[in-house]
Amino acid sequence: MNSELYPNAAASSFDGMPPQWTREAAEAIHDLPFNDLLFLAQTIHRQNFERNQVQLSRLLSIKTGGCPEDCNYCSQSAHHESGLEASKLMEVQSVIAEARKARDAGATRYCMGAAWRSPKARDMDALLAMIEGVKGLGMETCMTLGMLDLDQAHRLKQAGLDYYNHNIDTSERYYGEVIKTRTFADRLDTLANVREAGINVCCGGIVGMGEEKADRIDMLVTLANLPSPPESVPINMLIPIAGTPLAEADPIEPIEFVRAIALARILMPKSDVRLSAGRTAMSDEMQALCFFAGANSIFVGDTLLTAENPGEDKDSALLHRLGIKPVAREAL
Repeated sequence: MNSELYPNAAASSFDGMPPQWTREAAEAIHDLPFNDLLFLAQTIHRQNFERNQVQLSRLLSIKTGGCPEDCNYCSQSAHHESGLEASKLMEVQSVIAEARKARDAGATRYCMGAAWRSPKARDMDALLAMIEGVKGLGMETCMTLGMLDLDQAHRLKQAGLDYYNHNIDTSERYYGEVIKTRTFADRLDTLANVREAGINVCCGGIVGMGEEKADRIDMLVTLANLPSPPESVPINMLIPIAGTPLAEADPIEPIEFVRAIALARILMPKSDVRLSAGRTAMSDEMQALCFFAGANSIFVGDTLLTAENPGEDKDSALLHRLGIKPVAREAL
């Protein structure tokens, strides 16, 4: 292992990790020989997490479609002709009933997503009741509702929200090629509000949107260099959806995707790295490499918001074959 790139690579702890990563240092690690990269990532993973364990989350779309944002990858944008019909916000008891099913199936974290630019005042009471209801089931709670101001973040925290998801999606350089209705700085402002309110941050991005290798590295460097890195880092592989501008995007090469997972683990040793959207297009072998590279969380269930996801039977079979066990609810 190149000790100049990561001087503590062979040590028992990584307390000497640079407080701020440069693109050059991160790129040098990203470009290590593949086996060296995975060995380093797995070494760091084992120093911070139980080996051969994965945390299971379930994601529910509590308000689908009609979003005013123009994200080029998203079927829920009102700007695209994806054929998805907009729905109203789900009833509180319906959400809690779905969460109970997820808990009984082994999920320990319940994530609720609404296709909004930001939540409206009239919806806040229902959102707070959803959080309280899911917490009452003994599950961790996560929401993704678009941009938040500080008052909204505080109200969600007071209701018991554990995590807030707000991805930066890609690098600052490439961001304008994907989204034009809000800025990269808007994303960072919401993350700052979430952090100030005392909510754990869930923030990652999407790869395979036509970006360059440097953009994937810059995205992860941005996250690692936040005042506190996100507690959860979802890495999504683009699911090309008909009717969206990225419907014909060329898929990312599998080895390059695994490199992104490994770099996320190395730059953010104590964060959960979630293997998120796109798993239906991944072979079992590719997913196994991602777990070896440091991914330790997945979404379970048949759908991710509006996209397909491997079914629970398939996931259970794969994890069993790999000798990986779900994190027990008591361990959270």
